[in-house]
Amino acid sequence: MNKKISGARQVTVTVLLVALIAVLVWDLVKIQIFEKDEYEALVSSVSARTASIPASRGEILDCNGNKLVYNEQGYSLVFDGSYFPSASENEERNNIIISLIRMFEKQGIEWENILPLELKGGEIVFKEDSDTIIKEMKGRDMLNLNEYASAQNCYDALVKEFELEKYSPAERLKIASVRYGMMRIGFGVGVTYTFAQDVPDETVSAIMENSSFYRGVDNRIVPLRTYSDGSIAPHILGLTGAMDAESYAKLKDKGYKMSDSIGKSGIELAMEEYLKGKDGEMTIYTDDKGNRTSEITKEPEQGNAVVLTIDSGLQKVAQDALRDALESYAGKIGNRVPNAGAVVVLSCKDSSVLASASYPTYDISTYTENAAKLNTATAAPLWNRALMSVYACGSTAKPSVAIAALEEGIIDEKFTVYCNGSYNYMGQHFKCEQAHATAFVNVINAINESCNTFFLEVGDMLGIEKMNEYRIMLGLGSKTGSEINEAAGVLDSPEYRASLNQEWLPGYTVQSAIGQAGNAFSPVQLANYVNTIANGGTRYRVHFVKSVKTADYSQTLIENGAEVMCDTGISPETIDIVKRGMLKVGTVGYCAPYFDHLPVKVACKTGTSQEYRMINGYSTKINNGFLIAFAPYDDPQIAIAAVGEGMISGKYIAPVIASVVEYYCGMSDTVESAPEEGELIP
Repeated sequence: MNKKISGARQVTVTVLLVALIAVLVWDLVKIQIFEKDEYEALVSSVSARTASIPASRGEILDCNGNKLVYNEQGYSLVFDGSYFPSASENEERNNIIISLIRMFEKQGIEWENILPLELKGGEIVFKEDSDTIIKEMKGRDMLNLNEYASAQNCYDALVKEFELEKYSPAERLKIASVRYGMMRIGFGVGVTYTFAQDVPDETVSAIMENSSFYRGVDNRIVPLRTYSDGSIAPHILGLTGAMDAESYAKLKDKGYKMSDSIGKSGIELAMEEYLKGKDGEMTIYTDDKGNRTSEITKEPEQGNAVVLTIDSGLQKVAQDALRDALESYAGKIGNRVPNAGAVVVLSCKDSSVLASASYPTYDISTYTENAAKLNTATAAPLWNRALMSVYACGSTAKPSVAIAALEEGIIDEKFTVYCNGSYNYMGQHFKCEQAHATAFVNVINAINESCNTFFLEVGDMLGIEKMNEYRIMLGLGSKTGSEINEAAGVLDSPEYRASLNQEWLPGYTVQSAIGQAGNAFSPVQLANYVNTIANGGTRYRVHFVKSVKTADYSQTLIENGAEVMCDTGISPETIDIVKRGMLKVGTVGYCAPYFDHLPVKVACKTGTSQEYRMINGYSTKINNGFLIAFAPYDDPQIAIAAVGEGMISGKYIAPVIASVVEYYCGMSDTVESAPEEGELIP
């Protein structure tokens, strides 16, 4: 029995041994014959490393599918941490960097420079509007300086850190800007630094031909943000830029690197999580002779496409009309302030933004080369006045008072107030300088003729609590829900004044009724306010994003429609009365000359407010003109709000409204130019 077991074991061991030898022989044959070339390449390699392949950001399109922002391929010049001189080789690093800078400056090519220092009049100063990166530069992880360190202190620390003493002050600063950029992203093996983007082919070739000197300087084909027309909606599209320490701390767990670019404003910022793609990976092999080969081991994935509600055709019309109206007014009147204003156009069905323009404006495609000039321009062309500026809105507030008084039963359509051009309230004297058809003014004519006396009286009857109750429903003094950053504005009230340690005075109530006191609303709020009236009393969330789709457009990730923020419950009778008053403004009132050529009726309300500005060193009172409107009157499709800074009346911004309605309705008649300056219209 034992002999039989022993024999079986011998057979089993023999079989296993033969099988093992067969496997080893097969592997040897496979390696030496079938996979000979592959293994020879691996044996001859002396190093292999992984590099990131930047993913393209998602495209941004208008509501009709026209591409506003897309990507093109271009060369970026990068420093490869595996081959660039090490941190201990300061002199060689500096020699390479200054050589590149001199070459680029001679050819007029931009290179990356985020250092918040500059040389002015022989002195080192901080760049304007660079508080965040200045704080970062002084921080413990960078230069480790005190918060109160001066620009000169920072400069001296950089010169010492990077051994730049032998260069001129100007060249020290230039080299330091690159060295600092390398420092802040942790440049080294596996971490590349982008010296310049969109570098011309001939420049790249010249550098690559001298690779023995430019050790570790490499070129990469990368996606570059490109604009179909950089002048279209720059404040809406927004900018991308270098990551800062604060953003990196929030985003590093989501796969971001310190060297990444991110959205800084507008849709680029608001939709960052969708526009950001997924980087790929490349393995780079270097053999013992220094020859490099690469293999893509992970393909990059482009970011999602964001489809806006903006109509690029209407956007251009709105932008051009706004510019023309402001410049025309300044030419006739001699405006004392820089030409500036805004216009917002909403769809009445869902408050989607069809156009949003701010003036002065800029070309986003040339922002980089013009950044210094744009950031210091007096008229602030980078500022989005449509969403971020808030103004006392003047008589555009009067329809809200009419709605509140009608709904509360304080007045009806037959109610009248006697106006003799003067109104006294607790010792305060108010004027009404408008020409009335009759001294006894009802609500419809009060809206059309903008009668201060009527609304002062009605405001007193209402009280501030009731007045503001309806303004809150109409969205005044609160954010509209836009994806893009916006100002909340101010709804003046006893509570608001108390938050400022101020007393609410009785006269504030009646002042608020005619759009004065401390109220301050943004153009986008005013547009949504008039839309709520136009559509019958429903306030929707304002939105710029129509949908988000995958990069190949095969799937829809987000689809935005009408989102109700407030169903006001305002009666159809009240809405009808207020709309009829606004119709008179556009058909027989102050704005009729601007709209009478249009085949559709426009309902609107003008407004003028005052503010104080520093002009030539003096505090000077100026006017701002407003116009809110909707059209067509019989079937409202679009709601519009426009403001012209420094305008004595809202009627002078009416050509903008006319151009928008004309385009939207597919008309081609020439809009009548603005008449000469006349009386002040609230």
